Amino acid sequence: MSRRSRRRNGGGEKRWLGKAAVGLLVAGVVGLGAGYAVIRSYLHSDAFRKFLSAEAGKVAGVTGGFAPFRWQGLAVDTDLFEATGDGLVSEVRADDLHTEIGLGGVGRGVWEINGSRVKRLDVSIDARRKLDEETVAKEERKSEKPSARPGWFPRDAELQGVDVGGLSVKALLEEGLVTATGMRFSAERTGGNGAYRARIDGGRVKLPFAIVPELRLEHVKARYQGGQVFLTDALVGAWENGRVEGTGEYDIHTRRFAMQGSVTGIQTDEVFGPDWAKRLTGNVVSDFTLDNPSGAPQAHGTLTINNAVVTALPLLDTLAAYADTRRFRVLTLQEARTDWRWKKGELTLSKLVLSSEGLVRLEGGMTIRGREIDGLFRLGLAPGTLATIPGAETLVFIAGERGLLWAPLHITGTLDDPKEDLSDRLMTAAGMRMFEQIPETGEKVIKFTQSMLGEAPVKSVEAGTKILKEGTKAVRDVTGILGGLLGGEETGKEKEDDQ
Repeated sequence: MSRRSRRRNGGGEKRWLGKAAVGLLVAGVVGLGAGYAVIRSYLHSDAFRKFLSAEAGKVAGVTGGFAPFRWQGLAVDTDLFEATGDGLVSEVRADDLHTEIGLGGVGRGVWEINGSRVKRLDVSIDARRKLDEETVAKEERKSEKPSARPGWFPRDAELQGVDVGGLSVKALLEEGLVTATGMRFSAERTGGNGAYRARIDGGRVKLPFAIVPELRLEHVKARYQGGQVFLTDALVGAWENGRVEGTGEYDIHTRRFAMQGSVTGIQTDEVFGPDWAKRLTGNVVSDFTLDNPSGAPQAHGTLTINNAVVTALPLLDTLAAYADTRRFRVLTLQEARTDWRWKKGELTLSKLVLSSEGLVRLEGGMTIRGREIDGLFRLGLAPGTLATIPGAETLVFIAGERGLLWAPLHITGTLDDPKEDLSDRLMTAAGMRMFEQIPETGEKVIKFTQSMLGEAPVKSVEAGTKILKEGTKAVRDVTGILGGLLGGEETGKEKEDDQ
């Protein structure tokens, strides 16, 4: 074959290859166009709306659907999503939704849900419900996706991120209703393992616990992965200037949670109520742990009161009257702290210490059920404090650690009207000694003491005199028994008194 012929044949091959390439390109474009048309047709179909409804319901374990879609290319708007469920989430309603469908994940078998915005989202939760395996299987069957789509189409949807302008949550607990309103919520996907980073800004939370006021959310930052929510940073306002900071985690499947944090900037009258505002002032600081290892929420921590001042406490007023001093009426405390534990409406205080250096120290614990209180303490006083009260530092108080004189103290009654048993013991001890010396003096002590305690003078004197006479007789009886054991005899004076 001649060189000219070879050139002609070579040129023809090149032209053929060029035409083939152009043909393949055109076919590819036509194929892509046809594929896009098929995809677009499916996206705009009611089957895709039902598919997304099932996917959205699957996330929350509910069954429901979107209102009709309005499309602009791959962007879609709808007025409403509503769903209900028999699990943890009982109801969901979302208003004015916008999102865009991305095709970048089709090769991975997922529809990418991009740029999602929700004007308002309301969620109702019933944490009282107990989920068993049958209920879980029922929820999974409800959320199964419809099969009215081509076999090669993605079978999953992947939310890339969402912004919610107004989020409200109502949660029914065993203890009552929790409401959270006015929150702004945003979340974005991080990585390809189903992990998300979320943030809540603003909003108010009301809890069913009388001791906790309405909370003001500053911000809450969290991560989600593998059915677990990790609270990485939370800042909440409480009372007037209080701040609550915390971290924690929540397991969606077991519903177990644990949270740790601290509370600062709170005044005693905000925590203990107006009745105690006049008696105890200071700045409250506490750490806390909140969890539910057995299903019911419980909390514990250590509370400290800085710059604490005790004023007009009934017991201290009585001590001031006995000691004839004003030092007990207003006490500045160098130490005021307690461990606390709350569970099922009961508050337990342990390792409680209230101390005014060199004067008085109170140690012990107390249980508070509603308004009722029951506490066992040790009261320590500096030696000489009650030296003017006959019998106080020998019959009621005994020497102990820290160089103080100690006596047991039982406090009962209510937060509004506490009762203590030390005053009666002091009165009895003083009266016994004074009656032994000068009966008239003992009677004066009763009048003085009972007037300080606010009882009717005549009735108090009668009751007190009876107590003192019985106490005096008991002392003499013991003295007589001891004398007999030691070989002694009762004196003529004692015999006359007994007669």
